[in-house]
Amino acid sequence: MINRFAGTAIVVLALAAPAVANAQGVPGGIERGAREGERAAGPVGAVVGGTIGGVVGGVAGILGVDDRPQFRHYVVEQRHPSYRYRDEVRVGVVLPSDGVTYYEVPDRFGRASEYRYTIVNDRTVLVDPRTRKVVEIIE
Repeated sequence: MINRFAGTAIVVLALAAPAVANAQGVPGGIERGAREGERAAGPVGAVVGGTIGGVVGGVAGILGVDDRPQFRHYVVEQRHPSYRYRDEVRVGVVLPSDGVTYYEVPDRFGRASEYRYTIVNDRTVLVDPRTRKVVEIIE
C-alpha cells in the first residue's frame, strides 16, 4: 500500500508540477494542482497535487517570479516613504486604515494590479485594497 501511494505521488508530482508552476499564488496553486492530480491519479492524486500546487503557488506568488525584479526596481524609483509598523510584517497582517499610504500597481504587472502596494518597515508588500490585508511580501 505504501509503495503504491509513493508511486502515485511520484507520478502526480511529475505530471502536476509543470501545470501548477503557472498558477498564481497559493490558492490558485492548490486548486490547479488538485485538479491536475485528480485527473492523473484519482483522489490520492488530488491530495498530493493540491499540496504540491500550494507550495509551487506560494513560491510563484501573486506577482510572479519574472516580474519581481522589475517591480522592485519600479518601487525603488518611486521613492515612497516606509511606514513603521510595531509588529512583525507577514502575510495575513491587516494594516491600519490610518497612516499607511497605498499605491496602485501598474497594469504591466498583470494580476498584481488588482492589489495595492506599500512599504512597511522598509519591506515592499502587496495589500488587498478591500481588507488592507498583506497578501505578499516582495523580497
